Amino acid sequence: MSIEESSSAPEPVPVITPFRRVAVIGGGAWGSALAMVADRAGRETRLWIREAEAVAAIRAGGRNPFLPDHDMPAGISVTGDMGQALDGADLALLVIPSQFLRAMAAEVERHAAPGMPVVICSKGIERDTGLLMTQVIAEVMPGRPQAVLSGPSFAAEVAEGQPTAVTIASADVQPLEDDEDGPLDPESMGAALVASLAARVAVTLGTTSFRPYLSDDLTGVEVGGAVKNVLAIACGIAAGRGLGSNPRAAIITRGLAELKRLAQALGGRRETVTGLAGIGDLTLTCSSEQSRNFTFGLALGRGATPDEALAGKSAVVEGAVNAETVTALARRLGVEMPISEAVHAIIRGRLDIDAAMTALLTRPIRAESRALEPVVAIDHPASRASDLETTDA
Repeated sequence: MSIEESSSAPEPVPVITPFRRVAVIGGGAWGSALAMVADRAGRETRLWIREAEAVAAIRAGGRNPFLPDHDMPAGISVTGDMGQALDGADLALLVIPSQFLRAMAAEVERHAAPGMPVVICSKGIERDTGLLMTQVIAEVMPGRPQAVLSGPSFAAEVAEGQPTAVTIASADVQPLEDDEDGPLDPESMGAALVASLAARVAVTLGTTSFRPYLSDDLTGVEVGGAVKNVLAIACGIAAGRGLGSNPRAAIITRGLAELKRLAQALGGRRETVTGLAGIGDLTLTCSSEQSRNFTFGLALGRGATPDEALAGKSAVVEGAVNAETVTALARRLGVEMPISEAVHAIIRGRLDIDAAMTALLTRPIRAESRALEPVVAIDHPASRASDLETTDA
């Protein structure tokens, strides 16, 4: 039986109108790749880039210095003028490093048409406030419809047109748990999701190589994107120390448990974390030197200082900041995240790598079951005073 003939597949709903004009705000590697996706999908696409030299390079030679191995399609209009980028736009993709999103969103708000939706493509937690990116946008752009796009997606591979799947979530889906008459049936839940902003964004960006999935769990999707950066640094450190596949598998698996705890504490769903925006993105960034966070950890594991590991990088290493913001938020919520704590302690110079690994491996022995984990704690036979006790960030 073919995919098209499968009786379990839902009937397509061909009534969703895509956004016609898309503005991509942020011309780094990921922003440029998403502009290419929108262009391939047949949308009128404008790409705003802050760096004047990058705009000039694209106009002169068709290549973005932040994505130098790929030609920028001629159909994409590139500009350094925010007003020009947003003039007439139906949708904006915000592809800005997380710690700069607030300032850039304020600039977008000054130029965007009323009611124009925005899609957050940034991954992280704001340093000074501990807010998720959707919360930042809600403060800076009050009342503006918003969605989140995340998932396992290296910019270079997306630019090449390699098959990629992502999750798009939006909050405009009405509560799906129940209504006045009790729990909603799956058909009603599906109808609510089909009518969401996430669905319209998915139709706008979907191509034969870029496949979106839908969600109403913005929190779960956002937490996945923030925490995986920190865990990728941990895997890079292990690789830089010359360790093999066993430690990486342990970091990914137990890191996923940390990710689930934080998502649930913030109101997200654990099932979201087992999807593309969680374990999908986590597996990708923890397993490849294409990941800036992994290569940052790799340098640390080989003996570089954090400043040395960051030197010469043109792109932002989000996990270097997320290590602080994620652990600070987890402490505030009372969520145990020992791997993230270890990465933060290493970056801050409070703990050397060998001591951090020993402290992680000799923590009390616990049950793997989520139900039993909190009530089982056996002293490790090789334990010593934990170096991972929480301290001020």
